[in-house]
Amino acid sequence: MVKKLIDGVNVEYEIIGSGKPILALMPGARRGYLEMKSLAEKIAKNDIRILLHDRRNTGKSSMLIDDAHTEEVTWARELRKLFKSLNEQHIFISGSSSGARTSLMYALEFPKDLIGLIIMRVTGGKFAASNLPKNYYEVFINAAKSGGMKSVCDTARFAEYIKTNPDIENELMQFDVNEFIKIQENLLVKFRAGADYPVMGVTQDELGSITIPSLVIPGNDNTHNSVSGIAAYEMLGNSELFQLPIDDVDVDLIPWSDWAEYEDQIAESMSEFIQRVMATQ
Repeated sequence: MVKKLIDGVNVEYEIIGSGKPILALMPGARRGYLEMKSLAEKIAKNDIRILLHDRRNTGKSSMLIDDAHTEEVTWARELRKLFKSLNEQHIFISGSSSGARTSLMYALEFPKDLIGLIIMRVTGGKFAASNLPKNYYEVFINAAKSGGMKSVCDTARFAEYIKTNPDIENELMQFDVNEFIKIQENLLVKFRAGADYPVMGVTQDELGSITIPSLVIPGNDNTHNSVSGIAAYEMLGNSELFQLPIDDVDVDLIPWSDWAEYEDQIAESMSEFIQRVMATQ
């Protein structure tokens, strides 16, 4: 594990495996990259390198909270600069949930950089549109208003970040509470602007404009229902669908760890897709 300084942020990353293509693999929510390491190791057995990294404000990467763009756009631009610093050329990008949204933002902004796109557990639907703004922003706004930055540190999301990266607690405590609230409120507005699309954060026209080869692996809970994944597959300009042998379950969220039994199938599907696309280059 090493770090690169990207726009003032120390980004922790790791490259697994060997081979010509490189696949960025991102987890959901604001979790660190270790969640994806098991899947990465399986894909890497097929002569595919995997770039794992902690996006800013996650894992062991440093914190820089601002409201210039949605978090997914910021993460996409950060990842591009990381790739550029590594002089990578044969790039595939992938992710689950927020990692999928980040991948889509990358494909929209930098389509010429990419050979292929893989998105898993696509977010969309009424439940996600209602629930995620609360979990992503409102909980921190309310905590800051009721108990200041100490209460923000005590939220589950920041407590996990602090556990992994202890310096974050002091940085948060030094953050002006009113500025923090303003930033979170602005991010909330940006997030809500795309929350009601069938594929959260991306319009149908935007999806149709993505014409690089794409693979979609739908989820099966209320946050990542299969309908949203299938909608992404249908709207993307050049896509394939891989459906796991699972049914939708009426629960808010199925943790990524509960998909462990499907990792071999996911790794095989992703590897086969990458190898097939590379054969056309």
